[in-house]
Amino acid sequence: MITKLSVTSIYVHDKDEALAFYVDKLGFEKGNDVQQGSYRWLTVRVPGEDGTEVSLEEPGAPLHDEATAEQLRALMAKGALSGLVLITDDVRGLYDSLKAGGFTDFTMEPTDHFYGTDMGLRDPSGNPIRVLQQGKGPAS
Repeated sequence: MITKLSVTSIYVHDKDEALAFYVDKLGFEKGNDVQQGSYRWLTVRVPGEDGTEVSLEEPGAPLHDEATAEQLRALMAKGALSGLVLITDDVRGLYDSLKAGGFTDFTMEPTDHFYGTDMGLRDPSGNPIRVLQQGKGPAS
């Protein structure tokens, strides 16, 4: 029986740029950073969590041939690949902090829903990210 999800992956254009975004802007911590020949295994994770890591993968060798890598890059540019859903205890505070730091690639400002408050943004590679503050939304 499966008991835990260890790693999930997203595609990025540049691993160092993605690392800086997830660590410096969103507050993740670097997980694994291992060079294996020409391949770099790089992950980030929520600080203090002994849980799921996000592998930052660049399309291309050794994972993909160039034609496949180019198709993946085109899909990334459209935001058409899978993204992440993150949980925070202060979505409006995170929004304000990102804005104050010059971040502008929001797809939705913090919005109240029946399940809580969430916002949307894209990472530097175009991956969609939803950030949710769980809790009671507006009264019905």
